[in-house]
Amino acid sequence: SNRLEATRSVAPFGALYTPLKKLPPQCAPGQALPYDPIRCSSCHAILNPYSQVDFRSKLWTCPFCLNRNQFPPHYAENITEQNLPAELIPQFTTVEYTLQSIPNAGPPCFLFVIDTCGSQANKEELAEVADSIQQALNLLPPESLVGLITYGTNVSVYELASESIAKSYIFRGNREYSPGRVGELLGCTPRAPAPQAPGQPQQPQQIPAGPGQEVLERFLLPVSECSFVFETILDDLRRDPWPVPSDKRPARATGCALSVATSLLHLAIPRRGARVMLFTSGPCTSGPGAIVSRMKEEDIRSHADLAKNAESLHKPACEYYAKLAHPSLFANPTTDKKKKQPAPAPTTAPFHTVDVFACSLDQVGLLEMRQLVEATGGLMVLGDSFGQSVFKESLRRVFNRYADDVPEDGGQLQIAFCSS
Repeated sequence: SNRLEATRSVAPFGALYTPLKKLPPQCAPGQALPYDPIRCSSCHAILNPYSQVDFRSKLWTCPFCLNRNQFPPHYAENITEQNLPAELIPQFTTVEYTLQSIPNAGPPCFLFVIDTCGSQANKEELAEVADSIQQALNLLPPESLVGLITYGTNVSVYELASESIAKSYIFRGNREYSPGRVGELLGCTPRAPAPQAPGQPQQPQQIPAGPGQEVLERFLLPVSECSFVFETILDDLRRDPWPVPSDKRPARATGCALSVATSLLHLAIPRRGARVMLFTSGPCTSGPGAIVSRMKEEDIRSHADLAKNAESLHKPACEYYAKLAHPSLFANPTTDKKKKQPAPAPTTAPFHTVDVFACSLDQVGLLEMRQLVEATGGLMVLGDSFGQSVFKESLRRVFNRYADDVPEDGGQLQIAFCSS
């Protein structure tokens, strides 16, 4: 309670905190407070039940820096010992605020990335993945945005707004793509206003739609509007048609597919919560992020190879997947290839989460993708087959929702998008 007692304390203090955990009404207000918190003018700590309040002079003392602060006028006029705001009630040690200065983040977005190379041992793996994703679509709120990317030798981005025929854009799987390049190849360029005929009255100039808006109109749509098209594409999925010689591994462009997926989200919703959900059944063998050669005579890296630094593909793959957490680095590269100086680390946290669901009897390269998943707060699920209950139950739990009678969050997903 004071500095003297703090200096006498021998054992260090610690706190275990679970963000967004639903608390009983005895510990927290039933709803989020619809105003901004009151902060200390010195250390910016928030007004809390442990603050000392002088009701006569309308001042409060910060328990962290002991600085005395004045209450705002609307607090000072009404606060008394019997009339306390929610953040000063002793039992409400945890409160949530609905910040008035932050706009609505919009609906959640899920971009599914499916490996069509499949497993050589199980020919039904692709059907199992499609069935699990179809069940997941039924668990999403109707306003949730969804998108679909498949990959093998090449990467296919599906246009969900095309109802008459399944339409996709093909990207070569042996290179990486920046957000600007993805928008250009998808035809999502700013639309110029239509020219006016001579003699007509001057019309006000309209702001042309940006590439992000076009992506939201064609490739990322609410599940309520594109569920039929999405499920039709899943039903018609086939294995990668490119032939695979008996002495080679399939050409699996996992790194390129993740590059296109993260760039697509950065282009459409750069500062909104979204998840890239990768379903893979083998290691990346083609393009950036490859961890093993296509030749079967070359074994995949082992622990001994990593300990001896004898694996030439390991470090470049780790650096590539770590960079995917910030697609803006692709658009504004600051690395000087001649001087070989690395780009400075980004100062903002990534907004888009990358989940990896890997089901295979062989290694799939999770060690190289680990930095990408950890940096974005994603999930890593390992299994032997996409038909196993481990995979299906893990995928279902991602889409758990609150009960309908829960205040404010009833019927919403339990995973938090863009919360702070």
